[in-house]
Amino acid sequence: MLVLFDTASGYAIFKLLDESKLSQSDDLFKDFESPDTASKIIQLKYFQKFEDTTKGLAAATAAVESKLSKNLKKFLKKTVLKDATEELAIADAKLGSIIKEKLNLPCVSSPNVTELMRCIRMQVNNLLTGISDKEVAAMNIGLAHSLSRYKLKFTPDKVDTMIVQAISLLDDLDKELNNYVMRAKEWYGWHFPELSKIITDSIAFAKAVNLMGDRTNAVNLDFSDILPEEVEEELKTTAEISMGTEIAEEDIMNIKSLCNQIIEISDYRSTLFDYLKNRMVAIAPNLTVLVGELVGARLIAHSGSLLNLAKHPSSTIQILGAEKALFRALKTKHDTPKYGLIYHASLVGQSNAKLKGKISRTLAAKASLAIRYDALGEGDDAELGLEHKAKLERRLKAMEEGSHRRVSGAAKLKKWDKYENKSFVQKYEEKQDSTLSKKRKKEEDEDEEEEEEKPKKKKRKEAVEVKVEPKEEEEQIEETENLFFSLSLFRISLKN
Repeated sequence: MLVLFDTASGYAIFKLLDESKLSQSDDLFKDFESPDTASKIIQLKYFQKFEDTTKGLAAATAAVESKLSKNLKKFLKKTVLKDATEELAIADAKLGSIIKEKLNLPCVSSPNVTELMRCIRMQVNNLLTGISDKEVAAMNIGLAHSLSRYKLKFTPDKVDTMIVQAISLLDDLDKELNNYVMRAKEWYGWHFPELSKIITDSIAFAKAVNLMGDRTNAVNLDFSDILPEEVEEELKTTAEISMGTEIAEEDIMNIKSLCNQIIEISDYRSTLFDYLKNRMVAIAPNLTVLVGELVGARLIAHSGSLLNLAKHPSSTIQILGAEKALFRALKTKHDTPKYGLIYHASLVGQSNAKLKGKISRTLAAKASLAIRYDALGEGDDAELGLEHKAKLERRLKAMEEGSHRRVSGAAKLKKWDKYENKSFVQKYEEKQDSTLSKKRKKEEDEDEEEEEEKPKKKKRKEAVEVKVEPKEEEEQIEETENLFFSLSLFRISLKN
C-alpha cells in the first residue's frame, strides 16, 4: 500500500511495508515513537519539493478545498500510475474519490489511515531525505502565514486599525490646536488686541506673533512670506497706534514658545492628514470616492473596523453618529434624525435643505455597497465608487430640477397626492348639548310619549277649544274697559 502525504515543503509518497500494522491502530503509535522503528514500518518512495511558497500555498488551498491541483495530478501520473495495482491511502475521502475518478487509481480513506498520517507527521523530519530541518521549519512558517492570509482575505495594506487611530488623533489635534490658538490670541491680546481682527487665520497669526514679538518691531520687519501686502500695511499702521498695554520680555518669550507649538502641531496635522488620505485610498477606495476621506474614516472608527461597518445595513449607516438624537426621538415619539456622520459628505452638503434627507438616504445605500466591496472584494480599484457617484450626481440634479423619471418614452408616471393624516377635532355646540337634569328630562320624555298615545277625538276637542279662545278674549277686554270707566268716574267724584 502507498501513502500520499503532503507537507509544506512538498508531496511525499510512502510505502507501507507491513500492512498488518494498519489494522492495529491502537499499537501503531508505539511503533512510531523512534525513527528506527518507524523506518521498519514505512519507507519514503517518492518526494517532490515545492519550488516556492506560492506553489505550496496553491497545493495547501487545493487540499483544504478537497480539490485536485495540477501539480498533484502531474506528480501522481509520474509516480503512482506505474504501480497502479497498489492502493493509495489518502486522508481526505473527497480528494480520494476525485483521484479515483480522474486517474483511475484505487484510493483508501479510513480512521486507521488518519491515525497513520498522525504517526507519519511525528517522524516526518526523519523520514524525508534531501531537506534540512531548518528549511522545513521555515517553509512551515511561511505557508502558515500565507494560508491564514488567504483564508481571512488579509493583506498588510488593509489594516483598518491605522485609520481608526489616525482619525482619532486628528480630532484630538484639532481640539488641542483650537485651544492653543484661543489661548495665544487672548494672551497676546493684552499687548496687541487689534491683531486678532487683522489676521483671521490662526496659523498666520501664530507665525506673525512669533516673528514680531513686541508690536514696536512690526515696522522694521518683513511679513511678505506670511501675509499679503494689504494686511501687512494694515498691521504696521495699527501697531503704531495700538491701545494695548506694555508687557515684559519674559511674557513675550512664553507667548513665542506657545506660537512655536501651534506651528509644529499644524505641520504635524497636515502630515497626518496626508497619511490618512493615503491609507483610506488603499483600504477603502470606493467609500473614499463617495463620502470623502474624513467622513469615511469617521464611519470606520465609529464602527470599530471596516468589516463591522460592512455588516451594517444602509439605514444604520445613514444615522451612524446620531444615536443620541435617535433614542431621544424614539423615547419622546418625535421624528427620527435623517442623517448622522454622512451629513458632512460633499454630496449632501451641496444639495438643498429639502433634499438633504433624500440624498443622504440614497448616498447611504450606495455607500453600504461600496463598503462591502472594499471589505470583502479582491479588487483595489475605485470603479464602483466612481460609477455610484456619477449616478448620485445625476439623481441630485434631477431632484433639484424637479423632473420625474418615466417608465417609457410615451407613458408618464402617475402623480400621487401627498398623504396627510388629518385629525378632526369636534367643536362644542350648545344646540346639541342638553343642560336639563336627568329627572326633568325623563319627565318631559314621558309627557311627549303620553301626548302621542292620546286618541284623535281628544285632538278634535282641543281644536274646538282653540276656536273658542277668541270670544273669551273679547269678553275680557270689555270687562277691563268697564273697570277703567268705573275708576275714572270714582276719581271725578272724589275731586268734586
